Amino acid sequence: MHRRAIGSEAEQLACDYLRTHGLQLLGRNFHCRGGEIDLVMQHGDSLVFVEVRYRRYTAYGRATETVSAHKQRRILRCAQYYLTRHRRWNSPVRFDVVGLEGEPGQIRVEWICDAFRADA
Repeated sequence: MHRRAIGSEAEQLACDYLRTHGLQLLGRNFHCRGGEIDLVMQHGDSLVFVEVRYRRYTAYGRATETVSAHKQRRILRCAQYYLTRHRRWNSPVRFDVVGLEGEPGQIRVEWICDAFRADA
């Protein structure tokens, strides 16, 4: 399977998982200069920016461990841009990471709610 197709499938699995836990999808693949946010969701009154990571094998680490400090900064910059474009949001903002691991058909999901903060 092509890398982009795998990424799209992983994002859809993560989105479906989060929806079953009460989150509402607002957008996907929000691009800005220097970054992208995989999923933009709402959970209660919070705006949630979600990074989705997939690993078939975990020999070199878990999927959620691949969100480096550099990647976090890129997500934060993109989120700031999103907020300037969507001024109606005056609510709490959260950054979650969803890690998907395993072979297709046997995917394990790890959801880290509030995985990192803008003020850290």
